[in-house]
Amino acid sequence: MPFSEENGEAEIFLRFIETELIPHIEKNYPATNYRTLIGHSYGGLFSLYALIHKSQLFANYLSIDPSLDWDDQILLQQMNDVLANTKLSEKSVYMSLSGQLHMQNPEVTLGNVMNDTTDFTLFSRSNLQFAEIMKTNSQSDLTFYWQFYPNDLHGTIPLPSIKDGLLETFKWFQMENTSKINNAETSKDELLKIMAFREAKLKKHFGYAVPPYPEFLLNMSGYMNLEMQQLDKSKMYFEQALKYYPESANAYDSMADYFEAIQNYPSAIKFVTKAYELSGSDYHKNRLETLNKK
Repeated sequence: MPFSEENGEAEIFLRFIETELIPHIEKNYPATNYRTLIGHSYGGLFSLYALIHKSQLFANYLSIDPSLDWDDQILLQQMNDVLANTKLSEKSVYMSLSGQLHMQNPEVTLGNVMNDTTDFTLFSRSNLQFAEIMKTNSQSDLTFYWQFYPNDLHGTIPLPSIKDGLLETFKWFQMENTSKINNAETSKDELLKIMAFREAKLKKHFGYAVPPYPEFLLNMSGYMNLEMQQLDKSKMYFEQALKYYPESANAYDSMADYFEAIQNYPSAIKFVTKAYELSGSDYHKNRLETLNKK
């Protein structure tokens, strides 16, 4: 010490991610532009650097026990300036701090660590100061979560932070109104309103349209209502599966089951025919032959 080797160059690494890595991933994998960046230690420092300098690249930033003491806490000042002058709506940050608040004294706690002025607490104090900056700049519309792990050290904190950080970051993704969905008394119209609400919510967060529910869930709900003889809701669920998954042979086959259940065989044949066109499977071929005999 003092450390004099060349270091940093986050700008170069971030440019590589933006101009080389992301285009490569989007070209070769079924990825979207909704991204989450996770970093630990100096990687956590980098994730916050990316938020400050290229916030549009990622939607969510997980910064695990970040080394914010680096370069005389330069990111604290940069973040203060950004939050004061930039709207970061639809962006979220999750930041964590490990339990080793003092490098040598285990008696130092969250309650008194800010009273220490030695280098042994600069790491933890920088984290707490950064969190305070985030919390007091609500005008930026940035969603911020902070979590303390008293029983974890710098080397063990990534595992719980990734789990808790992703759960917190995607808390909005949790299904809503499940009690109404599971209630047989809920009307078809109310269920459609619930689906429309979820579809709009997901589009707002992702920035693009996605189905409100996975196909298997819509399919399962259709069959459950079919078994309960709630035919209008059964048909509605199968119709929604077709709406959101129009290239699914299984969705057409399920709709055929509905029409077969009400003995509307021409319609059942129509939907199995489409399922066979999509799948080319012997199952759908044999089903067509069976239905034609009816």
